[in-house]
Amino acid sequence: MDHQPKFFENLSGAGKAIAVLTSGGDAQGMNAAVRAVVRMGIYVNAKVYFIYEGYQGMVDGGDNIVEVSWESVSSILQVGGTVIGSARCKSFRTREGRLQAAFNLVQRGITNLCVIGGDGSLTGANLFREEWSGLLEELAQKGKIDAEAVKKYAYLNIVGMVGSIDNDFCGTDMTIGTDSALHRIIEVVDAIMTTAQSHQRTFVLEVMGRHCGYLALVSALACGADWVFIPEYPPEEGWEDSMCVKLSENRARKKRLNIIIVAEGAIDCHNKPITSEKVKDLVVQRLGFDTRVTILGHVQRGGTPSAFDRILASRMGVEAVLALLEATPDTPACVVSLSGNQAVRLPLMECVQMTQEVQKAMDEGRFLEAVRLRGRSFENNLNTYKLLSHKKPDAELPKTNFNVAVLNVGAPAAGMNAAVRAAVRVGMTEGHKIFAVIDGFEGFARGKIKEISWGDVGGWTGQGGSILGTKRTLPAKYLEKIADQMRTNNINALMVIGGFEAFESCLQLHEARANFEEFRVPMCVLPATISNNVPGTDYCLGTDTALNAIVETCDRIKQSASGTKRRVFIIETMGGYCGYLANMGALAAGADAAYIFEEQFDIRELQANVEHLTEKMKTSIQRGLVLRNENCNENYTTDFIYQLYSEEGKGVFDCRKNVLGHMQQGGAPSPFDRNFGTKISAKAMQWISKKLKETYRKGKVFANTDDSVCLLGMRRRNLVFQPVAELKSETDFVHRIPKEQWWLKLRPLMKILAKYKTSYDVSDSGQLEHVAMLPKEAETGAI
Repeated sequence: MDHQPKFFENLSGAGKAIAVLTSGGDAQGMNAAVRAVVRMGIYVNAKVYFIYEGYQGMVDGGDNIVEVSWESVSSILQVGGTVIGSARCKSFRTREGRLQAAFNLVQRGITNLCVIGGDGSLTGANLFREEWSGLLEELAQKGKIDAEAVKKYAYLNIVGMVGSIDNDFCGTDMTIGTDSALHRIIEVVDAIMTTAQSHQRTFVLEVMGRHCGYLALVSALACGADWVFIPEYPPEEGWEDSMCVKLSENRARKKRLNIIIVAEGAIDCHNKPITSEKVKDLVVQRLGFDTRVTILGHVQRGGTPSAFDRILASRMGVEAVLALLEATPDTPACVVSLSGNQAVRLPLMECVQMTQEVQKAMDEGRFLEAVRLRGRSFENNLNTYKLLSHKKPDAELPKTNFNVAVLNVGAPAAGMNAAVRAAVRVGMTEGHKIFAVIDGFEGFARGKIKEISWGDVGGWTGQGGSILGTKRTLPAKYLEKIADQMRTNNINALMVIGGFEAFESCLQLHEARANFEEFRVPMCVLPATISNNVPGTDYCLGTDTALNAIVETCDRIKQSASGTKRRVFIIETMGGYCGYLANMGALAAGADAAYIFEEQFDIRELQANVEHLTEKMKTSIQRGLVLRNENCNENYTTDFIYQLYSEEGKGVFDCRKNVLGHMQQGGAPSPFDRNFGTKISAKAMQWISKKLKETYRKGKVFANTDDSVCLLGMRRRNLVFQPVAELKSETDFVHRIPKEQWWLKLRPLMKILAKYKTSYDVSDSGQLEHVAMLPKEAETGAI
């Protein structure tokens, strides 16, 4: 980076008052956002207030607007919904209501407002801001406030965060609550699949989304549904016939169940509603299949927030306070949102207008335009779903005569199977023959290779682990045997799905090209490991599932101590030398400290942490949580840290330790990993096809350049193919981690939210961007 880091220490909130409210429909993760706003506000010495019951509480005043302390938001991180309440408010829509609200705020000196809600709530906040000076003048004329107050509180600053499970707000990749809602849907789908399979049933699932089909579309992608109905993309005329043909074809292929997902706002091309009952009746009448309807309803809003939503909301909350501290009378009201894995600020009304444009396009029947306006991520999801769900008749498929092999390398990671499924299906659509290699490079050397077809990978998205089998063995010791197998099976390209070993394997094959012409073929690495330690990518497949396993366990462990005396838990996470799981797990579980290899620590720091916890435990806080990466320090082991805390905390708290172990590697993949795996794999297969065409000469494939062996990674806001040879210089091979890791920038966040004084580099924030300026290619740090 060529600019000087900018730290927020010089941003003081002294003399400022910030109020936080949640409005509109509730969403999981709102509490994490509230907690972050309160703690960051107090950290910068501002006064922070809760406004209970949304705008209704602002109008009613009194006990609905209260100043809060650090402890007020303790233990709310893992709670769904919103602890400060949310209500629809008619009176705030009137000028009298807003006048009363302004009076209540001025009485307490509040001129900074943080609103967490949907587009309606944020539009209301913007109107309030525009009217603010007029409202104050009116209050002065009525003698309710004096001229001094009008001058002192002349400007109202507003920052919004979007809390909505529908993900229906333009300008942000993911709204707070969407990922958790997907978790609820996928839990239900996974459960329904087992019963449907037993009875050969068809299930019609109705999910939320009156005006936005995001939940329906992404859950259809994540479970490999047979058909999906969404408001933005109505089915063509005659869809009834097409759907019934598809369902009966699937049954004929020995598929024992059918899943159809319907968004509650689904319509046909004449804008007439398509209901789940209508779909059920159609299947029963036309096909006679045993069919059931399940309406998920408010289950989707409930439950504990996912790790993704907790981290997203915590980052947004801190960013919102920074935006309020930096706001001037001239800055427009903004929303803090997510683009890729970066927090950005966008003008609130630009986002609202764009969101309304989508609805307008749908009302006018301009559905392609509606899909485009929803953003690149939505469009990609739709295209990927279309590509993977409908198999074209063999006669319509192109024939390339290329053979592509797919294999898993390294430790199993959730999402690997989703990636293999997408590779097989996209590869076949492109006209290639796809070969599955069993047990990684070891299996490759032994000739464990078989052709795999469309139907073989049905139902794979929801399976954890690696169905193909995987081994950590690198190819270097089997080069000749692997070259033989590639020649025998005429393999023209490789897709290698795995962790650091997959990256190293492709480097070895790239370097062996000089001696083996069989390796002069396109190769692509898809990073998949729970450790998130592969160079060239910000996220690896499987990391999100592991993080959710850690966070869920931390929640249970913390809860186990409720009602007992004060207790601190020391928890060891996996990750090799990479501290991602420990650091992000700590942020999502609300831990007090996380010890990682990347940030060396000594006995003095351990001592300071113990003292810090002892001070906290003297207040109303009952439980402490400390995470430790398995390889953070060879001498300060988990046992050592446990014994140190036990000794030093005597009389104040007692200690327990847990080593989480392999439960972090198991389990069904999270919605994020299913989708991320599906999308990157589809993109990688299309890249392989392109490279095969480019390198095919005189009847054979000859790829000998660096850019024909690439790793597909997510970098900031984009998915990029990077030659493995170039990534060598970015890698610490001794500790098997990248030399630079983006998430270390989030480390101070965890410390601030745990009440430590620290420096936080805010160089990346503070720039107000415009909706249209967001990169068109932005994939998503979301799904």
